[in-house]
Amino acid sequence: MAGFFQRLMPKRFRKKGVTIPVVRLHGAIMTGGGQFRPVLNLATVAPALEKAFARKDAPVVAISINSPGGSPVQSRLIFQRIRSLAEEKDKKVLVFVEDVAASGGYMIALAGDEIFADPTSIVGSIGVVSGGFGFPELLRKMGIERRVYTAGENKVILDPFQPEKEGDIEYLKTLQLEIHTVFIDMVKARRGRRLADDPTVFSGLFWTGTRGLELGLVDSLGEMRDTLKRRYGADTKLELIGSARTLFGRKVPGVVFGGGHAGEIAAGATAGLAASLEEKALWSRYGL
Repeated sequence: MAGFFQRLMPKRFRKKGVTIPVVRLHGAIMTGGGQFRPVLNLATVAPALEKAFARKDAPVVAISINSPGGSPVQSRLIFQRIRSLAEEKDKKVLVFVEDVAASGGYMIALAGDEIFADPTSIVGSIGVVSGGFGFPELLRKMGIERRVYTAGENKVILDPFQPEKEGDIEYLKTLQLEIHTVFIDMVKARRGRRLADDPTVFSGLFWTGTRGLELGLVDSLGEMRDTLKRRYGADTKLELIGSARTLFGRKVPGVVFGGGHAGEIAAGATAGLAASLEEKALWSRYGL
């Protein structure tokens, strides 16, 4: 609406320069999250993406990424939503990597028509990883007996309270290879001939932005503000698109929090601690 009224004004009263909407996708990619532990998933980022692509006068949508990865499903869903909106609204997408766009973070970055990175950014890690802990000896030492009753011989596959089984590990690796293949196909489809013919590209290694440029994982080295002003003019303005807010300035929640019962709060705290440890492990892989 503001753009409509601005077009009705005489040229001398109109604002100079273009305004480019910016969406910040920062954090680990996983389901859940909350007010004090923001994470990236389709539910949390979709509203901001919809608002950004709805800006009719904007020549492009800029996306800032800082993520060590996480859920391959949520990473792909976010990627698909960005590409769907870009095609629907006929807008180009410029992605700017800050500290890290690795694993699922890089999968999301593939949604950009161009990818920019700082020379010291970390990019890549095109692979799949699964991790966990095993506790069978701990239970034995504590005198605890594990009792599980199933219908289906594989219902307790990869149970952390039982010794590892070779067949379970082989099955997990099969799943990882399937997901890795999907990831590789996405990189090839989006980066095309820009990719270097280097066998390490899909090995799970990660690189600096400088090396990422040589490998064809990014298009240029540069920072968002300077790049956009250089491309669209010195009067270019960046508008950060955030979550919707109420009249009192509070964010409209995308997740419903617990009802306050002691059991629910305790369970939520335990789950939150586990998720926080998982998130920390994701970041620590890249030394950040």
